[in-house]
Amino acid sequence: MMASLDELRNALPEYAKDIKLNLSNLAAEETLNPQQLWGCYLACAMSTRQGDVIAAIDAEASKHLSAEARNAACGAATIMAMNNVYYRSVHLMSNKEYQNLPAKLRMTFIASHGVDKIDFELWSMAVSAINGCGMCLDAHEAQVVKGGMSMEQIQCALRIAATINAAAAAIESAKYLAADMAQAA
Repeated sequence: MMASLDELRNALPEYAKDIKLNLSNLAAEETLNPQQLWGCYLACAMSTRQGDVIAAIDAEASKHLSAEARNAACGAATIMAMNNVYYRSVHLMSNKEYQNLPAKLRMTFIASHGVDKIDFELWSMAVSAINGCGMCLDAHEAQVVKGGMSMEQIQCALRIAATINAAAAAIESAKYLAADMAQAA
C-alpha cells in the first residue's frame, strides 16, 4: 500500500503524466478551504475502490482533516455508493412512477455527519460525479449553490473527482499491463 500522495504520483505510469501533474496542482488549490479540499480528495478516493489510491490519499488527507471530518468524508463516499445506484436507476428507468415512491433506504448519516453541511454536500456531489448519477449531481450542486459556493469552487471539486478517478484507473490498469508484459517476456 502507498503511504503518501508523493508515492501515488510516483507510481503513476508515464502515460498518466497529466494526472500526476493534476494531482499536484489540485493539492495546492486554494479555491476550497483545507477541509473542503481534503475531504473531497478522500471521499473521491474511497469512491474509486482502489486500495493504493485510498491509502495514499487517506495518509495525506488525515494530516488536514479532523477525525470527525475524515469520518464524514468516508461517510459521504459510502452513503453515495448506495444513493447513486438507487437514484440513477429510478431516473434512468422508463417507468417514471418509481421516482414518486419513497426510497425506504436508511440515510440518517446525511443529517448527522458532524461537519459543515455545505462541505458534506460538496463531497457528495464529487462522489456522484464519479459514480455517474446526474440526479444526485443536480441535487447536491443545488445545495452547495444555495450555501453560497461559487462555480469555481464547484468546478474544483469536479476536477478533483475527475483526477482521482483517473489516477485510480491508471494505477489499477498498470498492474495488469505490467503482468501482461512480464508474461510476454
